[in-house]
Amino acid sequence: MSARSPSRMIVVLLVGTALMHLPVFGAYLEAARRLALPYPTWIAGLLAFAAGALFLGRARATMADYPRPPWRVRLFDVPYFIHWCAAAWSFLPSLVAAVVWPLVSLARGRGLELPWTFFLGVYISGLVAAAWGILVRRRWVIVKYIDIPIAGLPESFHGFTIAHLSDLHIGSLTPRAWGERWVRMANALKPDITVVTGDLVTSGTHFHQDIADIIAGLRAESGVFVSMGNHDYFGEGEPLISLIRESGVTVLRNQGHVLERQGDRVYLAGIDDTWTRRADLDAALEARPDGLSTVLLAHDPAVFPLARERGVELTLSGHTHGGQLAVPFFERTFSLSHLVHRYHLGLYQEGDASLYVHPGLGTTGPPMRLGVAPAVVLIRLVNG
Repeated sequence: MSARSPSRMIVVLLVGTALMHLPVFGAYLEAARRLALPYPTWIAGLLAFAAGALFLGRARATMADYPRPPWRVRLFDVPYFIHWCAAAWSFLPSLVAAVVWPLVSLARGRGLELPWTFFLGVYISGLVAAAWGILVRRRWVIVKYIDIPIAGLPESFHGFTIAHLSDLHIGSLTPRAWGERWVRMANALKPDITVVTGDLVTSGTHFHQDIADIIAGLRAESGVFVSMGNHDYFGEGEPLISLIRESGVTVLRNQGHVLERQGDRVYLAGIDDTWTRRADLDAALEARPDGLSTVLLAHDPAVFPLARERGVELTLSGHTHGGQLAVPFFERTFSLSHLVHRYHLGLYQEGDASLYVHPGLGTTGPPMRLGVAPAVVLIRLVNG
């Protein structure tokens, strides 16, 4: 995620998209030649230019998401993103091949050649991978179970369960029906509490009521709690907060809440968004009674070192989506998020403090997941 302004981000995305379509032109040219089409260069050029130019509408929609008819999303938006992700998939291999292949050809005395067949093959492989990631993997939500030891946890809280959801990103590409399905999955776990650690929306304000209705459907014996993420302020965030609170769900904005069980207590705190500088950990912990074990809801996992210093035993975060793209079965080691985040996926333990970074449920940017499964997570607190 970038701190750049929306207009600057659009420029960066458009330039990147234009570059990505250079090997796409090569793929289309090879396909046109194989199909014996007339004027293959013109056909390939026009198709590649049109495919690149169509991204402008997608980029603008990303900055201020708005409702679109489901038929349009299925017939136009989703196929376009399959193409766009295939272009991104193709770019680096094609760039390397475009440099190496001519050198090898010259060394063999065959003259200057470009790897047209390679361009086509890697683009087709990208279409297959993108179709899987967009049509299947991002819809295929799993349930994860994890025990987290807490030093000094009161005996009555041993086995206390937390259903953890994060990064719903409800919007035109992640519809309300998906959120309702995630709610049913979480409720079926019968947790003691349910928490949602931010990024409820993709951008804008058009889906606030849908999100509030989704959150209102969550059920847990000791309550449902929400903290805010950076995307929740990609537009006006206050109406969304008000709608959620009106449904009876607690939104923790630099605040805490004492959980009670059989006479024992645990402190649950939540901070606001760090990216818009609304977060205040001191305020969230100000009302914490001395000696209570503490669980912190913080969308951005970068807060963890500071939380650890303040005696927070468990921090629950999201934000990274695990990169959305990773090498299957090695997502902790080889993923996009690992390149930019110190804490990017799963459980981290440093001393007596633990951090769990949720993989997210929705997507941002390209609506694709590969190697990182969306999940509803059930955390069980155990004595450390």
